[in-house]
Amino acid sequence: MQSRHRVFAEDLLLPREAEGEDHFDRVPDSLVLLIFNRLADARSLGRCSAVSKRFNSLVPLVDDACLRIDRVITDAADADDALGLAGPRPAGRGVLSHLLKAMLLAVLKPFGHCDAGVRGGGGGERAGKHGGGGGGCGAQQHHSPAQVLKNFSSIRNLRMELPVSDVGTDDGVLLRWKAVFGSTLQSCVILGGTRVDRAAAPAAAAATATAAGDSEASQGDDTGSIPESFYTNGGLKLRVVWTISSLIAAATRHYLLREIVKEHPTLERVALTDAHGQGTLSMGRDQIREFRDKPLAAAAAANRTQVPACNMKLRYAPMLELSDGTRIQGATLVVIKPVGEAGGIGGGRKELDEFVADAFDGPYREAVSALSKRRTYLLEMNGF
Repeated sequence: MQSRHRVFAEDLLLPREAEGEDHFDRVPDSLVLLIFNRLADARSLGRCSAVSKRFNSLVPLVDDACLRIDRVITDAADADDALGLAGPRPAGRGVLSHLLKAMLLAVLKPFGHCDAGVRGGGGGERAGKHGGGGGGCGAQQHHSPAQVLKNFSSIRNLRMELPVSDVGTDDGVLLRWKAVFGSTLQSCVILGGTRVDRAAAPAAAAATATAAGDSEASQGDDTGSIPESFYTNGGLKLRVVWTISSLIAAATRHYLLREIVKEHPTLERVALTDAHGQGTLSMGRDQIREFRDKPLAAAAAANRTQVPACNMKLRYAPMLELSDGTRIQGATLVVIKPVGEAGGIGGGRKELDEFVADAFDGPYREAVSALSKRRTYLLEMNGF
């Protein structure tokens, strides 16, 4: 005698088998596409395309896609390393090595749907060192972002995420940046601080500020003027390093997008971020159009876009205490735009001010607002 549970299961399955009907076919394509757009993740969408012919025909039509890059490989030698083919090659064995590599690639190619890392050409040396490749298939096969996205024909909004931040900082140091590029840099805003204490108790926060020997909280008064010691103890030099490093990171990410923008004419918005939330490269419809219409000027010494000569506005506060209890020591705001541009984004000062005000979320938005009211110091930087 069958159990009640088994009888109940068969009662459910037999009618469907008898009818031979898949009730999911009743779901309209427009609703399935809506679900896929909410899913967004490019790797998950790739798996969905292997489920059925219907899904395979619908996945390329999604509007929104998010591509998370697990590993960034900067050159062909790194690719050989990932396959275990790197190392000294004896004379006369070049042909045999080449054939072996071709055979391995042919064998591994059918497993490209597995959890493979993504190869990003020109993604930066730091990302190449620290981006971790996964095990199994991920350690064997790597695709460039352009290869992963080549089957998506209707992407309008694309978000890409690198595995690590580009600019290394010490623990407790704040560095956030956001840059807008067309064919070259249009505007960039950088928020930094030498130390951040998050919502500490008043007594603990006071003890921390007292114990920090390199704290900038004691420099000068709070009138908005930068103290003289700021120029002599390395404070200004540190801000210059932050600025140049952030611009190099943004220019490297911009260079990475050249093939993707070229192959996806439907693109209207692109954001290239990192898993730690340090920086964001943003391109809107107008910037993407300019990127396509004007030639990209590449830097001679690296796989990145050349950064033009820029004007910079620097604002500084020795200590900034926010409404949620966050305390930022040595708080610094740097707003950058190319020389000769009236206002960067849109050519107007109002648009640039709105971009700066909306660059960051949460307490950092409040920090930008507070720093924007302080005295402005002007600097100039040559292109590089």
